[in-house]
Amino acid sequence: MAVSVRDVAARAGVSVGTVSNVLNRPDHVRAETVERVRAAIEELGYVPNAAAQQLRAGRSQSLALLVLDVGNPFFTDVARGAEARAAEEGLTVFLANSDESAEREARHLDVFERQRVSGVLISPVEEDFARLEELRRHGIPVVLVDRGADQPRFASVSVDDVAGGALAARHLIDTGRRRLAFVGGPLRIGQVADRFEGAAETVRAHGGATIQLFGTDEMSLDEGRRVGEALRPLVRAGGIDGIVAANDLLAIGVERAMLFGDDPIAVPREVAIVGYDDISFAASAVVPITSVRQPRELIGSTAVELLMEESGRAAGRAPRHVVFEPGLVVRASTVG
Repeated sequence: MAVSVRDVAARAGVSVGTVSNVLNRPDHVRAETVERVRAAIEELGYVPNAAAQQLRAGRSQSLALLVLDVGNPFFTDVARGAEARAAEEGLTVFLANSDESAEREARHLDVFERQRVSGVLISPVEEDFARLEELRRHGIPVVLVDRGADQPRFASVSVDDVAGGALAARHLIDTGRRRLAFVGGPLRIGQVADRFEGAAETVRAHGGATIQLFGTDEMSLDEGRRVGEALRPLVRAGGIDGIVAANDLLAIGVERAMLFGDDPIAVPREVAIVGYDDISFAASAVVPITSVRQPRELIGSTAVELLMEESGRAAGRAPRHVVFEPGLVVRASTVG
């Protein structure tokens, strides 16, 4: 049986993500860890491109990456990580955008199947995985990206979004905020639902704090600004003093709605704002935005690793799920 990245990680006593970093970007890993992983690779005889050769057999040398919003820098960074890892194996990546539309997602999947791509990496719009099951029956491996730890049928790489939502709400509560709002949607997107769940659970566990849900039709800057305008009178009246946004684009839009206009609202003195993803724009906002960080490029490179594993996975062996823990980057939007 071929040695996998998981085997190397177990032998070296590190995570799969660390092995991926040693293979792709060793300058991001401590020297002693690099030496330990490389010793495990040598000892086990791991060959990084063996699975990629299986993946390419009888198919194109292209993978498909289907994301929810190609305009969101989070997915741009995920794509960068996937492309870098795929290139090491002589594979290219087709990037496609579902635009949070199930119908558009289905059309893209039909095209990918006709083109006989070597595999599909997908951040799904909804929880109906019948079409993905069909792709797999037709010999096209599938990996869920930024989603799927609760879907045992498919390999997946994700971040614990419930924990991320809890981090955001706990930080606001720790800074003295008690009347919170969650901005994001639609809730049929699993990541949004999980982030709200984590925030709501944390608020419920803290007596005296409350949280209200303000839904959005999409996860964009314009939607954030629209909802932010609706929130202004509530903030001014003292009904809301902390906001958790489901991503950084929404957070930036909300912040602009607060800061600009005839009667500016001070951030964070009157309302504190936490975003999600830690894209570069969050740090560059007028008031730099506190954000829940995800390892964006590592998510992409790990997805390709999992896809190669899927191509050679033995019958009866369960798909693997990699779940990264989020972190919180504190900036002036909450503690200025």
